[in-house]
Amino acid sequence: MFSSLKYLPSIFYKRDPLQFTFFVTSRCNSRCPFCFYWQDRKAGNDELTVEEVEKISASMGNLLWLLFSGGEIFLRRDLPDLVEAFYRNTHPVIITLPTNGLAPDLIVPATEEILKRCPESAVVCKVSLDGTGDDHDRLRDTPGSFEKALETWEQLRRLGERYDNLQLGINTVFCRENQDEMDRIIDFVNTLPGCETHTISMVRGNPADTVYKEIDLEKYRRAVLRLEKDLKGGNAKMYHFTLARLKTAQDLVQRRLIYETVRQGRRLLPCYAGRIGAVMNEVGDIFPCEILTDKMGNVRESGYDFPKVFFSEQADRVRAKINNTKCYCSHECYFVTNILFNPLMCGQVIRQYLELPGTSRAAS
Repeated sequence: MFSSLKYLPSIFYKRDPLQFTFFVTSRCNSRCPFCFYWQDRKAGNDELTVEEVEKISASMGNLLWLLFSGGEIFLRRDLPDLVEAFYRNTHPVIITLPTNGLAPDLIVPATEEILKRCPESAVVCKVSLDGTGDDHDRLRDTPGSFEKALETWEQLRRLGERYDNLQLGINTVFCRENQDEMDRIIDFVNTLPGCETHTISMVRGNPADTVYKEIDLEKYRRAVLRLEKDLKGGNAKMYHFTLARLKTAQDLVQRRLIYETVRQGRRLLPCYAGRIGAVMNEVGDIFPCEILTDKMGNVRESGYDFPKVFFSEQADRVRAKINNTKCYCSHECYFVTNILFNPLMCGQVIRQYLELPGTSRAAS
């Protein structure tokens, strides 16, 4: 597997991006009312092509973590080609592929193709489950989505028996409509064979229906403490890639920090968005993160030269605005880098690391 040790200097020197999120499409086959990307849904006619992505990724340096997002990413039939372009040019240690699980006939073959083409990356596939049975279908306003997600899960699990670089997890969006069902959801996820992690992500951004953001923060706290209790009590869910224990320890610190950030209504850590992290949408706009709307530039307009955008005067102004406004959020992906690459957080992560049970791959 690609080594993550080369990124240790970024703990002290933050200049080049090591975390990159690519929104490959805004198209989706689900109708989740809590989606933060709903306003950007388009027909898909102007999406970056494989040839364009080849040029963009060739202009970039190596990446620790490459995330694909959308929309439903597997609606792009050329997804394996897009992933492979980044793989060849940026050598990502971890590649994350989220999915709603609605189209197993697309998801499973594409995932297998990515696993074949990217053998030295840990490929993390996360299936969304926001409830059990009809509750999941109602919450996502998509009949039959629960059964389809389970069908996808089972096929991916079997795929994991043949490809050791596949890591499987479940993601649950925590919102007002399911906050009282967290124990039931966690209990169900604990029964899924092959599940290596369960993430509970707080609803964020500006959903079409803002009522979903009216959460009880203490119910979020109880849910993430339940995950922690299960983990430390022996029901250990951890990825099996190198340094998976470290990532799990970071998760424990992260959940507590997210709770405190929202409770206090302020940023508690320096934010490295736009410094060691960046986001690109399907038409080539570059942002410091997926929540802020201040654009750093567009790679199409820069001749597919990512550094030309990332190190531009406009990008510097965006980074300065982040520092000056002290914006805050609960976005889990950015908490990862804000914790792991903050030298002042090393002690907390190490303490959690030492409290973890031994690393083992979930039974499949």
